[in-house]
Amino acid sequence: MRAVWCGFALGVIVLQQQAALPGWRCWLALGFAGVLAMAWAALALRGALLDDRGDGSDDVAADTAANLSTRFKASGARWRVASGWAAVWLAAACAGFGYAAWRAEIRLAEALPVAWQTRDVDVTGYIASLPAYSKNDGKNDAEGGASFLFHVESWGGRGAATPLPHLIQLSWVPRDAPLPPLVPGARWRLTVRLKRPHGNGNFGLRDSEAALLARGVRATGYISDPQHATRLAPDAGGFGVRIERRRAALRARIDAVLGQAPHRGIVIALATGAQDAVSDADWRLMRNTGTSHLVAISGLHLAFVAGLAGWAAGALWRRARWRGVPAPLFLPAQRVALAGALVAAALYAALAGFNVPVQRALGMLAVAALALFAGRAIDRATILAWALGLVLLRDPWAVTAAGFWLSFGAVAAILYAATGVPRVRRDAPDRMPDEDFANPMRDKDDATASVSRAVREPRGLRERLRAVFAPRGGWRAGAQRWRARVADSARVQWAVTVALAPLTAYWFGQIPLIGPFANAFAIPWVSMLVTPTVLTSAALPAPLDAYALHAAHRFISVMMQALGAFADLPGAVLRLPQPGAWPLVCAAVGVAWLLAPRGWPLRWLAPFTWLPLVIPAPGGPPPGAFRLTALDIGQGTSVLVETAHHTLLFDAGPGPESTHAGERIVVPYLQAHGVQRLDTLMISHDDSDHSGGAPAVLDAIRVDTFVAGIARAHPLWAKAQEQGARRVQCAAGQRWQWDGVGFEVLWPDPGPLAGKPNGHCCVLRVTSAAELPDGPDARGDEPAGEPAGEPVTALIAADIEANVERTLLARAPERLRAQVLIVPHHGSRTSSTEPFLDSVWPLVAVFQVGFLNRFHHPNPGVYARYAARHIVLARSDTDGAVRIEARAGAIGVERFREHARRYWMDPRAPDVN
Repeated sequence: MRAVWCGFALGVIVLQQQAALPGWRCWLALGFAGVLAMAWAALALRGALLDDRGDGSDDVAADTAANLSTRFKASGARWRVASGWAAVWLAAACAGFGYAAWRAEIRLAEALPVAWQTRDVDVTGYIASLPAYSKNDGKNDAEGGASFLFHVESWGGRGAATPLPHLIQLSWVPRDAPLPPLVPGARWRLTVRLKRPHGNGNFGLRDSEAALLARGVRATGYISDPQHATRLAPDAGGFGVRIERRRAALRARIDAVLGQAPHRGIVIALATGAQDAVSDADWRLMRNTGTSHLVAISGLHLAFVAGLAGWAAGALWRRARWRGVPAPLFLPAQRVALAGALVAAALYAALAGFNVPVQRALGMLAVAALALFAGRAIDRATILAWALGLVLLRDPWAVTAAGFWLSFGAVAAILYAATGVPRVRRDAPDRMPDEDFANPMRDKDDATASVSRAVREPRGLRERLRAVFAPRGGWRAGAQRWRARVADSARVQWAVTVALAPLTAYWFGQIPLIGPFANAFAIPWVSMLVTPTVLTSAALPAPLDAYALHAAHRFISVMMQALGAFADLPGAVLRLPQPGAWPLVCAAVGVAWLLAPRGWPLRWLAPFTWLPLVIPAPGGPPPGAFRLTALDIGQGTSVLVETAHHTLLFDAGPGPESTHAGERIVVPYLQAHGVQRLDTLMISHDDSDHSGGAPAVLDAIRVDTFVAGIARAHPLWAKAQEQGARRVQCAAGQRWQWDGVGFEVLWPDPGPLAGKPNGHCCVLRVTSAAELPDGPDARGDEPAGEPAGEPVTALIAADIEANVERTLLARAPERLRAQVLIVPHHGSRTSSTEPFLDSVWPLVAVFQVGFLNRFHHPNPGVYARYAARHIVLARSDTDGAVRIEARAGAIGVERFREHARRYWMDPRAPDVN
């Protein structure tokens, strides 16, 4: 079954990389390939088995070297077996591809009609998830907002041609009144404004649309008329709703006890699985120390619950009697303990939100339990393969999330590394000869191992104390056993660290070098102190739960202080750009090579395969050229300009007052592309959609020079001074050159800034040494008055309006000529006048606008003005991020939603009216 489930997973992964779902021809080819592969697998494996049983050719080949025909026959049998298993993989991959495509067809069948977007719609239904509250307060109060899943029972609009979504994601922002109690299962009649699923699309960053699809969300929006929201009776029921209501009650208890305690979010995360209350500072510290997995309920926490429940169930059953007969005579206590552990683990998994790591651990525990009940011995790799299949059957989109790869990768690394390390147990004579067969769960992963120990160690308190303080064989034997356990733990941590390093570099852009040491402290601390205390608080009634919650918070505070000390060590984190396919493949080969069994040849060469990962090739453009990337940050501006050895960020997008784009998108994008230092951060003017993200950039990225068109009293100047950046007021006439690329500020004039911010925006001109080819340009006609071989120029116009455009035209119209234009003021009707466009005469124009934004940018008339000039147009709302390469002899335009298109991305462009 290992080959079957691994092939199935391969097919699912391939499907999730497709730009479109398969058509009928693909389905036909898929079915034919699957049937053919199954037939060949059956013939090849059956024939090889018959050959092996028929004449003992393997023995003959081993004993009679001169018998060439026997050798050829044995070699042929091996090739048949290999081809047979390859056919099994192919058939399973076809099945996985088809299953994932079928599930996707069903889920995508529900769609919000395009005509219903941004219009008020009445819906009736119930809250289907634990609400996530704004981090401004972290609680349900008068100022913060909340988001939640809403199960729609009926729609107030007219019928639609396609099935309407039954699950939508809503945000509730209070206006004139505080938020009402948002309880899972509560039924409401709401007026909402919705849109089809859409996320920011940027190179190398997380795909939020895939996450929405995995959760079954087919529309997102907000309550547009909260004053008329109506609470209905009765509340919805069902097992899922009761679980969510229990999670909400637990969170309310923790909020009531801990209030605004700094690490309250970690307590909530460990109790309910909800991570929205974890502070940004805590996340940053745990990412830098490689301990963020401890906040997500995973196999480690499930192991504790399952082990404790199994031990309690077994202990009670051994003492139970039925009509004077001991209960274990009717049913072995071992099976009762295992059943109790499985039930407790399933309930805890549901309480934790059933994330992928929990699914993996629960799946392994369930498969091991079934094997034990059936009296079958099953190897650990097969248990993991079954868990892989169960997770993907439930959620084929799990492969698009980091948790899937990190969870299965960690366990696979542990199992692979353990195959080459034989262990000799000194207490082996105390075991029954058939104990390994009777207990196939011995030494399984974190969840199954805990239950296994609880099942096979029915000791009382006295025996346990004696085992600890007076071990068999004396103190020397006990010390040896402890050393062996420490060595095993170190080996496991080493295997996990090595195996997950390439994955963490890909998903998070860093490798926490201090991680093994931080985890050596944090994992036992969380396992033995924090998690038991949090779970105890959930079981205790008020007011006793307050003592346990305060104790858990104190334990977490001590741990965070220790992690802070680890993070402050020099070289604690190795930050890397997101690696490509080739460095990842090399690193994966190196991991398998390094963790191979002892005696594997040339293992000392394995670390050299990591060189493409840790020493990436320079990613900048060649000297004399530049790369311009207009990020998709919603409604706002953020443009990254790169030369061979320098970088400039023009504006940083919205900040906390809006979408947190500076923190969510701009900073992660810079880090994912290896930008650890900005030569210049230029903030064009004091509009929040341009300057709001600047504090996040200054906090996370080293900035050498801060240039801005904002008043001197603005707090950003003080922020830049705190970070050690040189501060310069943006003014026309400023010029500099990097790597053969010229930079020039065209506006505003030097002196005090007066009037509204749009009137004194920084306007930047970037000119490369690259030349366009002679002859027709990208539009297919020769632009009037443009000499062939002119250097490639980009003009970033910020939010200037018509009056500034006229001033610039009157001064020096030749300075405005540019092949690439970042459209002024997002395509507003107050900008992009006809004379301005005629003077610039761009080949490519980029509109940085938000999806279905409330300003209706770009203006239809302005958009038509650009289209009439046959300019190559790009829009961040429909194209995602736009990357422009101005290099020798050409201008290359790359759109994210063309480069990384997936089948779940909505192909419909929003109306420009």
